[in-house]
Amino acid sequence: MKRSRPVVVISGISSGIGLATARRFRSDGWQVIGVDIDASPETFADEMIVADLAHLAGINFAEGQLSGQRTCAFVHSAGVMRDDADDETLVDAGATLWTLHVGAAARLAQTLLPNMPDQRGRLVFLSSRAARGRAGRGLYSASKAALDGLIRSLAIEQAPRGITVNAVAPAATQTPQLTDPARENAAVQPLPIGRVIQPDEVAATIAFLASEDAGAITGQTIYQCGGASIAGANR
Repeated sequence: MKRSRPVVVISGISSGIGLATARRFRSDGWQVIGVDIDASPETFADEMIVADLAHLAGINFAEGQLSGQRTCAFVHSAGVMRDDADDETLVDAGATLWTLHVGAAARLAQTLLPNMPDQRGRLVFLSSRAARGRAGRGLYSASKAALDGLIRSLAIEQAPRGITVNAVAPAATQTPQLTDPARENAAVQPLPIGRVIQPDEVAATIAFLASEDAGAITGQTIYQCGGASIAGANR
């Protein structure tokens, strides 16, 4: 009997790491459901949900669309980098960063978990090297560091079902965010490996954590940072 393709939900699918992750999952034979503020035609998604996850209304809409959906994996890649001097971040004290990086991750995970298969369900959240601290990016770093507590809490809760929960924390990655004018006060610093990370490299790590082979890895944050987290430098 022919097996149906496993289903993955990927947020932030329209560009950067989310786009590379969708491409990787599609090549690995997954059915991809994308969630993003933009409905780009080049997302590699079989189905697209247009929702702004930086606001509660967008989260509520995405939850409604995903309620009852049977998936094997959820990858929360949606995110933005903003330094502490960003006008919007100053006004809302980082509420947008928290809602997008933590609130949306938690709410969508709780929506999908009831219908995930025991022993095979996988949650992977995109964190950042900045979660270890970065000058001028306190609110962004705090929102990413909060994922450590979230994944560990969810990992403990879901361990009896054999569902794993992990995060991948890259350093500077070659995505459109590197040239986003909104990060002009947060210059990219060189990594010890002498180059920035490629989105496909991060996507490969996410794909492994979502695989059956990664069933004994849970509650972990994998730093894919080109050596920045062990070099003693504030990169």
